[in-house]
Amino acid sequence: MKKFIYIVITLVVFGAVAFTLANNKKEMAETAAVASRTSEAIPVVMTEARTSKIDRSFTVNGNFSPIQSLSMVSETQGQVIRLNKRKGETVRAGEVLAQVEDNVLRANMITAEANFEKTKRDLERFVNLAEGDAITKRQLEEVRLGHHNAQAQLIQARHQLEKSKIKAPISGVINESYIEIGSILGGGVRLFDIVNVDKLKLKAKVSEREVLLIRKGAKATVKADVNAQDTFEGVVTAIGANADQSLRYDIEIEVKNTNENAVKAGMYGTASFEIADTRDALLIEREAIATSLQDPKVFVVKDQRAYLKPVTIGTVANDLVEITSGLAEGEKVVRSGQINLKEGTKVSVL
Repeated sequence: MKKFIYIVITLVVFGAVAFTLANNKKEMAETAAVASRTSEAIPVVMTEARTSKIDRSFTVNGNFSPIQSLSMVSETQGQVIRLNKRKGETVRAGEVLAQVEDNVLRANMITAEANFEKTKRDLERFVNLAEGDAITKRQLEEVRLGHHNAQAQLIQARHQLEKSKIKAPISGVINESYIEIGSILGGGVRLFDIVNVDKLKLKAKVSEREVLLIRKGAKATVKADVNAQDTFEGVVTAIGANADQSLRYDIEIEVKNTNENAVKAGMYGTASFEIADTRDALLIEREAIATSLQDPKVFVVKDQRAYLKPVTIGTVANDLVEITSGLAEGEKVVRSGQINLKEGTKVSVL
């Protein structure tokens, strides 16, 4: 009897479990059906075409470089006997930075001067003899050639003596010094790195649309990222003629480094271009373009369904695009959510 009761209880329990599972399955199917019906409409955010002024102002980022940068190498041989300037010091163009021992070079110049004076007197004497037919023309030409050779040797000796004084070719700051008193120099030995930071160049890149908005001589407001409260007036001095692989063009913007050289070469900087344009245009947000700017199309909504519509664009200014045909003022288009849309997709407006 007890065994029979256990069997009955077990069957009842299994029946209850089966009933519960079947009921849950039915509820899950109903929930999935509701979700399916709800997901038929893709949520989107709308915007509308509106007439406004075009603001084509833009900013670019880049690095500051010195207006001049030069690595000096030795043009003479010998031992450094005097060092007038060291790393970090300011120099002027033509200032003597170091002196190389020049006794031999000075002696060579004295010899060259004496030889030059001798050949000069010989030439004068032979010219007088030639006028009296006392010598041949060939003899006169040989003396004249000797005088020219002596003159060339004198010029070379003076040049070598002058090069023993190592002079700054540009004004600026010695960024690095590679020699000391007693250093032995030879031709091509590195001496100093000099940079001129009285003016700086901000080197940046602009897009193919931005490059058409600027010209050499155009003004820009420039500031260093680490010292944004100080602004400088910059002038465009160079525009690249050829784009790189990303279709961007190199530009250089020159600024005067006032305020005790507040900006250092190598710092990051920003240049702002104010592009005046007073005409009205029909504009939409750039993100509303569902395809590319080369083949622009937008999604319009009609009877709660999205349809792709081609448009013609004009100027692209920051995050706005000018529509020259294809839309009317006030016409609504999808601004976000296009990634899930295709022709005729049902939508719900958020």
